Amino acid sequence: MANGEKRDYYEVLEVHRNASDTEIKKAYRRLAIKYHPDKNPGDKQAEDSFKEISEAYEVLSDSQKRAQYDQFGHAGLGGGGGFNGAGFGFGGGTPFGDIFGDIFGDIFGGRQQRGRGRRGDDLLYNLEISFEEAAFGVESRIEVPYNKRCGACGGSGAKPGTEPKVCPTCRGAGQVRFQQGYFSVSRT
Repeated sequence: MANGEKRDYYEVLEVHRNASDTEIKKAYRRLAIKYHPDKNPGDKQAEDSFKEISEAYEVLSDSQKRAQYDQFGHAGLGGGGGFNGAGFGFGGGTPFGDIFGDIFGDIFGGRQQRGRGRRGDDLLYNLEISFEEAAFGVESRIEVPYNKRCGACGGSGAKPGTEPKVCPTCRGAGQVRFQQGYFSVSRT
């Protein structure tokens, strides 16, 4: 492809646009085995193909990324003209994503993995060790404080003998998220 143009991810994985998740996974495995660098040592073209296959699978195996790709092509993923903050350290699991997400309310689209919990505070411990332990290594045990789940309600906040009710609008998340163009908007 000229000037770094990216191939269609469906073509890369040799599947139809309406391929199921299972078909995409099978195609990825077949091609990944074929072009894996360990099977093709020193073959730059095979290495490049493997990277392209992995990139295509990363997008097509994720339902949100796939929907964005289907609608906007490569531009919808942030690398080809769209902006989701991916190239600027605002996305993924970076601390900048957490910091800027907290300040700006995730307008950069960096925290789309709502399944994971919020990152906890850093813990700092002073542990005295000898010079020899520092030089040669040592294993030490430390106690990390943590909150225990309430025995009465199991952490749900419901009174004993009652069932917790989940909000039908946000499904217990406390906010509703929707996409407007390249921006993700949250509303409480």
